Amino acid sequence: MTKDRPNNSETPGAQDISSMSYEAAIAELEAIIDRIESGEAGLEESVKAYERGVALQNHCKAILARAEQRVTELSGGG
Repeated sequence: MTKDRPNNSETPGAQDISSMSYEAAIAELEAIIDRIESGEAGLEESVKAYERGVALQNHCKAILARAEQRVTELSGGG
């Protein structure tokens, strides 16, 4: 396989993370992990992908924290 520009397909238009759903962010994070672990990305691309992965992880944690807070409020706790 040739590496044309892997960013075009693996990073869906570098979508703004803040507008991503939890499911979309997790799917992209898994794709980033697979790409880095496979070794198909060079060093510079791997570092950029890692940075995006950290941002995706933080976004997912924030979504989960908001969901947990809502559940706590709805169940009458806190």
